[in-house]
Order: sequence, then structure tokens, then C-alpha cells
Amino acid sequence: MLGVFWAEDGGLPANDRGLAYGDGLFETILMVGARGTLVGYHLDRLVRDAGRLGIPVTRAEVQEVYDRAASHYGHSRADTRWVLKLILTRGAGGRGYRPDPDMTPNLLVSASAAPPGVPSEGVAVTYSRIPLTVNPLIAGIKSLNRLEQVMAARELSEEVFEVLQSNGDGELLEGTRTNLLLYTTEGWITPPSESLAVAGVMRDWVLGRLEARGDLVIERPLLPEHIVGPGCRAFYLLNSVLGVVAVRNLAGQDLPVDRGLATICDPLKTLE
Repeated sequence: MLGVFWAEDGGLPANDRGLAYGDGLFETILMVGARGTLVGYHLDRLVRDAGRLGIPVTRAEVQEVYDRAASHYGHSRADTRWVLKLILTRGAGGRGYRPDPDMTPNLLVSASAAPPGVPSEGVAVTYSRIPLTVNPLIAGIKSLNRLEQVMAARELSEEVFEVLQSNGDGELLEGTRTNLLLYTTEGWITPPSESLAVAGVMRDWVLGRLEARGDLVIERPLLPEHIVGPGCRAFYLLNSVLGVVAVRNLAGQDLPVDRGLATICDPLKTLE
């Protein structure tokens, strides 16, 4: 059983646990008209990670809501790019942190305009002053608990497209809304999945495509000196709405720019 709420009809109840405690998770899907990108990846992750949180929802339920939403919002948007957001919470009711085991999950559905495209020459990024703490029990889950990312995002400006967050050991983990991928003379390097606050679907898809064509993909801690060192061929930010974003400058230091990965891994090729 799943309660479905449409944002334009008033949204979630005031006593929803997603609002009170961040007790839930979400997906944002890039849409073109009534078709979505990486839909299977998004819906599979939503159901899988809901299971990790103990929120009962089936793949068939979320697929049915996605189909309705794609038709409902996409009909008036034709070939326009837009973003579908699905927020799944444990449900409404009760007081205190301990949830009622018989709660009915709620799913809030909304649509918004897609962000502007990124410049082809690449973007400028810098390091965040806000460290990122990842609890191993919820690592990788795109939960509603995003305060560290919210605080870090306050450092963004017109000149700075993204800020990179690190852990207590100085290892770079991700951006406020992006995963990191470094192309070097020894292969592709990305921080380990278990170290990430959000293991993005764009990251999964890109890594899968690289491995399928025989490229060496290495998951290991990423340090600033790896990016600005002589072995760097290109540095990318990955996001399922923005796609593959090349970085041209990191904290004032110019980096080599290669747009090839953006061509190979264009999420619009996954429209369904």
C-alpha cells in the first residue's frame, strides 16, 4: 500500500515523518516530454534503498506512479526538458523517532523546469569548507538528510559551479550534487561506493559503460594531488540531470579539458 500525493494538490501531511525527521529518500529524473532518462536505475535504487531503511514499497508500485507522472506532466511539455522528483517517506503519524511498524509509506510527486545546460568549455569548482560525514549504515542512499550538502551549497556562486566535500582524512568524496570521476594515465579513478553519501545513478551508468568497453576503472580514495598532478587527463562531475560535466579549473588551477566522455555518456541516449 502506498499513499500518493501530487505537489500541486497540497503536498504531504504536516505530520509526515519525512518532514519531521528526514525519514525517507528521493529521486530526481531528467525527463524530455513523457520520456525519462535512466529510469530503471532510478526506480531500482529507490526500491532497493527503501528496503535498506525498512520502508515497504514494491517496484511495481513506484513504476505505476512514475508512468502516471510521466503522462500527467509530460503531456503538456512535449519535447521540453524537465525534472520529475519522487520523494518517498515512511509515512505520517506518531510522535518521536520510533516509527509505527504499520505505517503506510507516502510518495510525493512533483515537476520542475530543468536547470540550464553546462558550458561546453567546462566549469570552475573549488573545495568546500564543510566536511562530509558518511554513516556506513546509510552510505550511498539519497536520503532526505542533506544538511551537510545544504551548508556546503551556500558556498556556491556565479563563478563557482560546484564545491567538493572531503572526509576527515582529507579524501575527496563528492560535490554537493555530483559524484567525482578522474581520468588519469593509469585509468579512471573514483572514490569507493561505500565512502559516498550518495552513490549516483549517473555514476553507476558511466562506470558500467567504461568497463563494458574495456577501460580500467579503479575505486580508491581520491586526494587533491591526484587531480592537480601531472597524471591528470581530465576531471569530471557526474549528475543524472546535468550529465557529465568537465572541470576546467579547480581552486584556481587550470585542468586539461576533454569533452569525449560527455559524448560517450549522454543520458539523453537512455530515454525510455
